[in-house]
Amino acid sequence: MLAGVPMRSEDLLDLDRLLRDSGFDDTAEALVVALEAGQAIVALSTQDREAIVRTLDDPQTDSLAELRGVLLREHGWRVREGLV
Repeated sequence: MLAGVPMRSEDLLDLDRLLRDSGFDDTAEALVVALEAGQAIVALSTQDREAIVRTLDDPQTDSLAELRGVLLREHGWRVREGLV
C-alpha cells in the first residue's frame, strides 16, 4: 500500500521506472527496498509524495491514477493547514 492505495507489484515496478526516468532515484529506491522486503505498507516522506505526484502526470493504470489523486488531495490539505 502507498498512501492507503493498494498497489500491485507491477504498478510499483512501473512507478519505480517512471521515478528513475524523472530523476527521483531516492524515492524509487525506497519503493524497491520495501517491495523486496515484502512490506505491506510503505511509509512515504513528503518529498517522496511530491516526487510521485510530479512523475505521475499521466498515470497508465487505475491504481496509479488513484495514488496520484490521493497524494494531490493530501498536498492540498497540507497547503491549507500551512504545513508546506
